[in-house]
Amino acid sequence: MEALIQGLAPLPADARQSITFDRGTEFSAWKRLKDGIDADAWFCDPQAPDQKGTVENTNKRLRRYLPRSTEPTALTNRYLRSICRRLNATPNAR
Repeated sequence: MEALIQGLAPLPADARQSITFDRGTEFSAWKRLKDGIDADAWFCDPQAPDQKGTVENTNKRLRRYLPRSTEPTALTNRYLRSICRRLNATPNAR
C-alpha cells in the first residue's frame, strides 16, 4: 500500500479521489489510503465477478493512454482530464 501511495501522491488530488480494488488480501491495508493521499477505497462486492471485469476492463483501457512506464509527475491536469473525457464518452455495452 505504501508503494501505491508513493506512486499516486504526485498526481493532482482530483485525479486520485478514489480507487476500486478487487477483494484480494494484498489490499488489506486499504485504510492507509485516506491518511496517505486522501483517497477513498472501494471494493468489488463478493460474488459479483462482473464488477471485477469492469475494473480490469477499465485498467486495460487506461493502459492505452498510460503505459506502465508512464511517470505520473509528467502528466498534466489537462491530459488527465482528456483521458477521463474519452473514457467517459465511450458507450457502455450493458
